[in-house]
Amino acid sequence: MTQERVAESVVRQIESLILEGALKPGDRLPAERKFAAKLGVSRPSLREGLQILAARGLLISRRGGATEVTESLNPSLEDPLLELISASPDVYEDVLELRHGIDSMAAYYAAKRRTDTDILVLKAAYKRMIVSHGQDDTMVEAAADTDFHLVIGEASHNVVLVHVMRSLHSLLEKSVHYNLENLYQRPDNFKHLRDQHHHLMAAILEGNADGARAASDAHVDYVEKTLDALATQRQREDRANRRAAGLTAL
Repeated sequence: MTQERVAESVVRQIESLILEGALKPGDRLPAERKFAAKLGVSRPSLREGLQILAARGLLISRRGGATEVTESLNPSLEDPLLELISASPDVYEDVLELRHGIDSMAAYYAAKRRTDTDILVLKAAYKRMIVSHGQDDTMVEAAADTDFHLVIGEASHNVVLVHVMRSLHSLLEKSVHYNLENLYQRPDNFKHLRDQHHHLMAAILEGNADGARAASDAHVDYVEKTLDALATQRQREDRANRRAAGLTAL
């Protein structure tokens, strides 16, 4: 096989690693000698393949010789969405509607396709999420919660779904943080959320695809309805306060 064809093989192998999520945006590639051995190619062929991928914008060379998967794999529409959300929290309702579709699909296929490794990763992500609650920091907890759902997406082994979830990761994390800040106005909500996440994980571990999808839908439904109830309560309190202020002014 010519070096050119070997380089093409390198390109295909690395592209597969990126598609499968084994290499993520920002990840540094292994040292040249080690990576060439792993791919079963010579170092010159590896270099040629890396140059092709760099020309396509998938890889970027850093000072010092390190090569990384480019961060720009994440769609550029993410920042404008985040800016919009900061100006209009009502958009979080749209995010929850989106999660009905994404999370439900991820849970369904994760239950069908999860591997032993996926199970270990999912259990670890669940544990991190529960432990994060004890830190009394909703930003930390939101990050762990979002990662838990991303792990479910990765266990679906649907590369398009995984890349959609990754591209929206910051948006989803910001949404989860907003939700938790409001939900925790009621202390018992943590127990409800913990139980819902546990039911979701259990269904995936059991390979119960329909049960996993139902658990995912029930979780998002609960968040939506509880946030609506809290918003209604705040509106009533605001009206009562305005009435009280009006009476005081008389």
